[in-house]
Amino acid sequence: MANPEVEETESCVRKAVELKKELQRLVKAILDEDDYGGLQVTNEALRVLSCLKDLKLKKSHSFKGGAAGDDHLLGLPYEFRCPISGEIMTDPVVLANGQTFDRPCIQRWLDEGNRTCPQTRQVLSHTVLIPNHLVREMISQWCKEHGIELPKPIKDTDEDVVTDASRSHLNSLLEKMSSSLSDQKEAAKELRLLTKRMPSFRALFGESTDAIPLLLSPLSPGRADTDPGLLEDLITTILNLSIHDENKRLVAENPLAIPLLIDSVRTGTIETRRNAAAALFSLSALDSNKLIIGKLGAMTPLIDLLEEGHPLAMKDVASAIFSLCILLENKRRAVHAGAVRVILRKIMENSLVDELLAILAMLSSHQDAIEEIGELGAIPCLLRIIRESTCERNKENCAAILYNICFTDRTRTREIMEEENANGTLSRLAENGTSRAKRKANGILERLNKAALIVHTA
Repeated sequence: MANPEVEETESCVRKAVELKKELQRLVKAILDEDDYGGLQVTNEALRVLSCLKDLKLKKSHSFKGGAAGDDHLLGLPYEFRCPISGEIMTDPVVLANGQTFDRPCIQRWLDEGNRTCPQTRQVLSHTVLIPNHLVREMISQWCKEHGIELPKPIKDTDEDVVTDASRSHLNSLLEKMSSSLSDQKEAAKELRLLTKRMPSFRALFGESTDAIPLLLSPLSPGRADTDPGLLEDLITTILNLSIHDENKRLVAENPLAIPLLIDSVRTGTIETRRNAAAALFSLSALDSNKLIIGKLGAMTPLIDLLEEGHPLAMKDVASAIFSLCILLENKRRAVHAGAVRVILRKIMENSLVDELLAILAMLSSHQDAIEEIGELGAIPCLLRIIRESTCERNKENCAAILYNICFTDRTRTREIMEEENANGTLSRLAENGTSRAKRKANGILERLNKAALIVHTA
């Protein structure tokens, strides 16, 4: 039977991950965009922050009751007690063999020179301790429900501290990348896990110029013979590494890394392709990396994956395209790679409309994109979104695209004017929209009035 406490804790963890990812995207938009974010993006970021705050309060450890003494812990689940001390775990960590202990207890055991698990007596492959956040959240939830205050860890630990044990373990894992396939797969899985959970392991890669080449050494050009699981683990490890700011340039300037990511957007498991796109997005935070990624041909495979429409990959792909297109050269590359056609089709299919309209608004500053938008019959669709959408940001982006059409392709002015005469869509937006939407709508109406005056005079 499912444990409701565990399910609720796991649900909170999943929600927090989703909210943090959404907040990262919104903050990125606020920082990088010029006239494409507006007040709506800022308000949305504030909303997500509020949700995270509520989630944090829900998981707060400030409960009524006294210290967690023995009388209070009679019903404590066995799994929440440290196998060494028998006491409630305040800082649970995972040992190399998967067993969970309270950090102070297992650290003392290791500091005494022991290299086996005190519970199973297995010899440990390494002595790196990984925080077990899920178990800690479960313990906190149990304490809350029983009116017990969870004691604070005996010693606050900094997960970003790089230890000699971590360095030694990283070196041993990288050495396995030149060994047998089974060793490579084992090491790649562990590197994927460690770089996800431990910021210190991400930082370690910046200490040696050989770390990235050693990590990627199993991957030959073309990768036809690469094991799919190994490839997925290595691509995901690159994604994890790219989160660390100091690694962004290190990864991008490795001659194999970006071509490998681009190739992995085309082929592999959907998880591999998705994580490759996410890594390109993460790396593109640096303008110099945007240039490298664009020059090496990332646009076409990203747009092709977007066109496939796999629900697991579309958001990561759209984020990568948006970030890359902030650079003028990459806008041109995206337009020539067919981005306008693919984006419009997805919007008309009501797929990922918010993100894709933001990209289209950015591309609409390019002359070729404007011509293609008109030729593909997008104007009625954009006007319909302004009329029917409840999302102010989408209305803003539609107005921005129509504004660029009016000022760049005068042959489309009549089409917009006929719609305005029939429905007054832009007039209502100019009156009730956000400040940015009003500005764009008024600009379009002025252009329409000038065009009507010219026709009347002629």
